[in-house]
Amino acid sequence: MKKVIVLMVIACTALIFSTSAISNVQSLRGGSKLDAEANKVMKHKVEVVQGGIKRNFKKQPPLVPHAVEKYKVSLNNNGCLKCHSEKAYKKEKAPKVGDSHYVDRDGKVLKTISSRRYFCSQCHVTQVKGDELVENVYDSGN
Repeated sequence: MKKVIVLMVIACTALIFSTSAISNVQSLRGGSKLDAEANKVMKHKVEVVQGGIKRNFKKQPPLVPHAVEKYKVSLNNNGCLKCHSEKAYKKEKAPKVGDSHYVDRDGKVLKTISSRRYFCSQCHVTQVKGDELVENVYDSGN
C-alpha cells in the first residue's frame, strides 16, 4: 500500500512540473489563441539553383532546386519521374533517382522504385528565400 501511495505522489509531482514546463513553450503562431484566425501565410519565391543545392551533411536527401507545386505524386503518377527516372534523366539533364530507391526493406534490388521511396516529398524539399522561423545556429562545418 505504501508503494502505491509513493508512486502516486511521484506521478502527481511529475505531472505538476511537466505542466508548468509546457506552459512556457510558445508556438510559431506566437501568442495568438488557437481559436483565433491565423495570419495569412506569406508566399515566398522558390529558390532555383542551377546545378543543385549543396548538402549540409552526409546522407542528407538532396534538396530540390526548383518549384514542384504543380507536380502530382499519387499511386498512379509521379511527376518527379518525368525528369529523374532511369529513362529520362540523361535527356532532361537531371540527376537520376538514387540506386537506394530501388531496394526494398529486405535489401532486395527491384526493377522499379520501391514503394517506400515513391513519395519524393517525404524527404526531398524545395527551398524558399524567407526569414528563419526560429533562430538557427547550425553549422555544417563545410
